[in-house]
Amino acid sequence: MAEPLHVAYSPCPNDTFVFHAWAHGLVPGADAPEVTFADIDVTNSMAERGELDVLKISYGALPWVLEEYALLPCGGALGRGCGPLVLTRPGDSGDLGGRRVAVPSERSTAYLLFRLWAAKAVPGGLGEIVVLPFHEIMPAVRDGRVDAGLVIHEARFTYREYGLEKLADMGEAWELETGLPIPLGAIVARRSLGAERLHEISETIRASVRQAWEDPAASRPYVLAHSQEMDPAVADQHIGLYVNEFTADLGEAGYAAVRGLLTRAAAEGLVPPLGPGALEI
Repeated sequence: MAEPLHVAYSPCPNDTFVFHAWAHGLVPGADAPEVTFADIDVTNSMAERGELDVLKISYGALPWVLEEYALLPCGGALGRGCGPLVLTRPGDSGDLGGRRVAVPSERSTAYLLFRLWAAKAVPGGLGEIVVLPFHEIMPAVRDGRVDAGLVIHEARFTYREYGLEKLADMGEAWELETGLPIPLGAIVARRSLGAERLHEISETIRASVRQAWEDPAASRPYVLAHSQEMDPAVADQHIGLYVNEFTADLGEAGYAAVRGLLTRAAAEGLVPPLGPGALEI
């Protein structure tokens, strides 16, 4: 029997919802993988070090790993109305020029979208960028340790509980400029597995997504067990926002969004340029 694949994804509801069936050996013809739970900044680093077989990473980290890993056409997170937010304290002037901003990672899609937005919206230039775990960003803004914070995940739904205000929606800015969906999280797999195996893994992930949609109650205990005491209603909102048609297949619009983001980011010197065929298996 072949060794099981080693897979890493976050404990966030969209990932546990998507991968529940595969992780539990419920996809016909596919063995259950060995799963590591880690936040996206950790899986980004794992991919850069060449660890594990299949990982959920940020599209912002993709250009650094494409030599060893192939982008799979399913299982990730793209969408509309689901972009990162920039938050400030009430009464803040909203001018980020020269100010301290907390971000979850400098190898994240959120950061790329933020820098592309700031290049136009903050003509005076940003001040210090402070990298914090995403769950520490809102308290840091609230307590005045930073002037603003770039937030992701369920913070879209909970920032008002911290007494914070939305300064800007990075996804909204991206969609208005490009008309494309927002590329957030990618699924990558080792190229050394071979094209046939990569296509098999893609079909397994698609089947896992379909099973999650067909019987959402089956994955609920798994989702809630790993959602860090998240309110079940928020978990449902999270899944509804981040699991969509692009999760089943990137399609033409999905690939256009990924190329658009990374091409613009490369032009700003934020990521390495994409080579020909870089997004192909």
